[in-house]
Amino acid sequence: MIKKLLLVFVTIAFVSSCVSPKVYKELESKYTDLKQENRKLSDENEALLSAKTAAENEVKQLQSAYTAAVAERDRLQSDYNATKASLDNLKASYDALEKNSSAAIAANSQKNRELLAQLEAKEQALAAENARLESLKKALEDRSNRVAELEKVIADKDAAMTALKDAISRALTDFEGKGLTVEQRDGKVYVSMENKLLFSSGSWAVGTEGRRAVQQLGSVLGQNPDIAVLIEGHTDNVPYQGNAQLSGNWDLSTKRATAIVNILRENAAINPENLTAAGRGEYAPVATNSTPEGKAKNRRIEVILTPKLDELSKLLKDN
Repeated sequence: MIKKLLLVFVTIAFVSSCVSPKVYKELESKYTDLKQENRKLSDENEALLSAKTAAENEVKQLQSAYTAAVAERDRLQSDYNATKASLDNLKASYDALEKNSSAAIAANSQKNRELLAQLEAKEQALAAENARLESLKKALEDRSNRVAELEKVIADKDAAMTALKDAISRALTDFEGKGLTVEQRDGKVYVSMENKLLFSSGSWAVGTEGRRAVQQLGSVLGQNPDIAVLIEGHTDNVPYQGNAQLSGNWDLSTKRATAIVNILRENAAINPENLTAAGRGEYAPVATNSTPEGKAKNRRIEVILTPKLDELSKLLKDN
């Protein structure tokens, strides 16, 4: 579906230099679908983290039940030992009384039978408790293994994203201090490039220096095929009054995002299905629009890199 949407965006960009209101609404609708898909991925990630937390809580409960079962087993073992000691004492008494009183012997025999019955019952209870203990132990081990698997997959994803961030930072080191930043948060990597690095005012044509930065970013993305790439265009709140071909800031931000996608697509190692272009106009600022500095920060391209969570989803379905 994403591939089809990208083909539509590219076709529109090359066939017509003027975006009609109808086409613009279609783009806006498709972007909304893409945004919902991105949000779905984020919700899935949150659901997976919630599943991990629930599994950890379940492990704690099983650990508590296991500890209680061990205590009960120990208590039954103690009762068993005490009962056995009483039986041994009675047997000794029985031997002594056997020589003196048949009546006492009869009484001790009855007591012995009662104690033997109690001992048998306690042995059965102890065996049942041991069986329950083994069952709880196995359940605890199974849950612990599942939590460990989830933690490993999440840790591997986080480590991969950290390595990706470091690789991007190294690839783009030439552009430090030129309006480019690389951050990692919420399990994603954000590459932000201010428009002064990429575009002239009111234009969506990428300059030489900006093209070089995007190409170097693409060289890293080509080595990471399991990463979803969302390119968002952003503007400040000043109404667009440039080229009559554009209807406003939203249209301009969309064309700028598409221009970045087109440069990335020149790299054959990047799967086009992983690319999504979106324009957000002035509606997602990162700074105030009341100062020139803040407006400059808001005029930007954000490349949001998200790991695919197929392995985590499979783990949850299997368990």
